[in-house]
Amino acid sequence: MGIAILVLMAVGVVLMLTRVLPTAFALVLLALGISILAGAPWFGDKNSILTSVLQTGAASLASTMIAVLLGSWLGTLMDETGIASTLVRKIVEFGGERPSVVALGVFAVSILCGSITGSAPAAMLAGVVGIPAMIAVGVSPVVAGGTVLMGVGAGSPLELPVWQFLADALGAPVADVKSVMIKLFPMALVLGIAYVLVETRRKGARHAWAVKLGRPKARVRRGDAPWYALLTPLVPIVLALGFAVPIVPSLLAGVVYALATTARWGEINGRALRSLYRAFEVAAPPIALFAAIGILLAAVKLPGAKNALTPIVSAISPAAPFWFVVVFVILVPLCLFRGPLNVFGLGAGVAGVLVTGGIYPMSGVIGMMASYNQVFGVSDPTSTQTVWAAQYAGVRAEKAMASTLPYTWVVALGGMILTAVLYL
Repeated sequence: MGIAILVLMAVGVVLMLTRVLPTAFALVLLALGISILAGAPWFGDKNSILTSVLQTGAASLASTMIAVLLGSWLGTLMDETGIASTLVRKIVEFGGERPSVVALGVFAVSILCGSITGSAPAAMLAGVVGIPAMIAVGVSPVVAGGTVLMGVGAGSPLELPVWQFLADALGAPVADVKSVMIKLFPMALVLGIAYVLVETRRKGARHAWAVKLGRPKARVRRGDAPWYALLTPLVPIVLALGFAVPIVPSLLAGVVYALATTARWGEINGRALRSLYRAFEVAAPPIALFAAIGILLAAVKLPGAKNALTPIVSAISPAAPFWFVVVFVILVPLCLFRGPLNVFGLGAGVAGVLVTGGIYPMSGVIGMMASYNQVFGVSDPTSTQTVWAAQYAGVRAEKAMASTLPYTWVVALGGMILTAVLYL
């Protein structure tokens, strides 16, 4: 039965890679197939397909969905009020005509945006103004797009919705997730800075007039946001890290702060509702994906699936810390192209098996998946942020992958070493 489930998983990967089915649909069908192979009954209150897998599983990541919605709301406010664009413009004014300085500034803003919301919205917040500004001072288009992506990736360990997702998906305390992610952040930061400094010099300067960009028309510039409103991205981070405030209240505090510092009293209600409705549109795709991931996790946790998969996965999973690092670093490409180690897809099911089977400690699985997420979130040419940043810079997503992958692979290596040393 275990071999049959693995074959079914492989079929699911193929369906996602070839885009025959959207990821969310493929994960739900995969969950149903695993449930049937595991011998789960269709009806019943315990370990049944309709109740335990579909009903309970779909809502199991509800906290993550709320966090994603609030992060999207805060990101929408940062866009609508001009907070993100003001941050970028101030950086560009400070950097002048120095490509490396401007790129480092946009990288820093991208970290802040990536800590608030993930995926394409984060890249857009920093990139709409930042990418043209970098190209204008001589940064090559592929490095301009890559700089935004590396910044968003460096902000990912501080992204509160990601903390909530890993906690919900793996059944871990948020404090454990936070501990792992804070240790991963310096690696992503250092490699991101290295990317900017090395690639801006290695590629050399290009004149802006020589670059043809397939970007949409520039947005109408809004007025600069007040200086105190620019602290908005730091509010939820400071509350969550410095004062141990739970994730949802931290994000809500950021929303309230953004509204209070950018809108007159009579405008607050209108701006709050308008931005919240926009946030639902932004958050809809990841929320649908998280519902599907919850269903898949419920399926792999069924007794029949667990008993069938645990011996196989245990047999092929390296136990020694050295081989843990070697094997899982070599397998980094499997988190690309929606592969089986992508935690926002089939990788969530793999992580669930590793945890429920007791193959690795909880923190070890968190560290592994967080390390893979650093690669997927920056270099995967099928991820929305990579596609958007590359297209906005006028290059193919595969070029962005080739530019950033050597650096994100090293981040993953550092994360795996850290995981092996601390948790295995």
